[in-house]
Amino acid sequence: MQFAQELEQEHRINYLDITIHRGPTHANISIFRKPTYTDTYIPYTSNHHAKHRYAAIRFLYNRLDSYQLQNKEHQKEENTIHNILHNNGYPILGHTRKSFRTQPHNQEPPQVSQPAAPPTKWCVFTYFGKETLNLTKIFKHTDLRIAYRTNNTLQKHLPYSTSRADKYTRSGIYKLTCPDCSKAYVGQTGRDFHTRYKEHLRAFQHNTQQSKFAQHLTKHGHAFGNIENIMEVLQLHKKGTHLNTLEKFYIHKEYSNNNHLNEEYADNNNQIFNTILHVSDNMATNPQT
Repeated sequence: MQFAQELEQEHRINYLDITIHRGPTHANISIFRKPTYTDTYIPYTSNHHAKHRYAAIRFLYNRLDSYQLQNKEHQKEENTIHNILHNNGYPILGHTRKSFRTQPHNQEPPQVSQPAAPPTKWCVFTYFGKETLNLTKIFKHTDLRIAYRTNNTLQKHLPYSTSRADKYTRSGIYKLTCPDCSKAYVGQTGRDFHTRYKEHLRAFQHNTQQSKFAQHLTKHGHAFGNIENIMEVLQLHKKGTHLNTLEKFYIHKEYSNNNHLNEEYADNNNQIFNTILHVSDNMATNPQT
């Protein structure tokens, strides 16, 4: 481990995020930013939840209110924040600072001992836009707390491999479509799609009861196509609980269209799945709304 030494220059020294100015009788502080600092934050137009976009801006205002800055340094820092808002597309209005500030907490009266409250239950959603907000309204009057995450990260944009693997070598949710009648079977696999396709093919060739899709083809005398023609990869995912939920959703989608070959589906009134399909249909029909 190597430590860097910071020395005072021209009666100033930097410490964490402040610069300490030493005067003859007292010291003043100002906000310190490194020479490599850029004013890039999550843009206002970025597809992130508002809480994520405003978090960094709220921190800047809270720091401005918390540090004991002189009037000149206070105004300088507030102008810097306005420049950051402008450069990242945020509207600068008269109530901007009030909107971003965290209200100070009033002193709470002594609390009377009460029975321990049950632990808070959280539900995390990946934020894709306003359709996510429409979906989470379902939980408005429940005891669930909602949190959001984004998949728009650097890891998603920086490729870790120069070659893209064949999608059929991955695992996840797939759909097999009958080439003669377009009926569909939805399934999941924690192995690769090639292996699962071959299992359905063997069930068809040997007329076994191990594949609902193969049973349909045999019963109606339909053909078994090659993997590129009949197998569609719906979503890539590793095996786990989330994979089970994804499979149920895509079965529900085919069931809603009266197009599924899976066993009798009992969750046809799933409110969450119905909301997702309704919002998706509206987005496809009216993409500008």
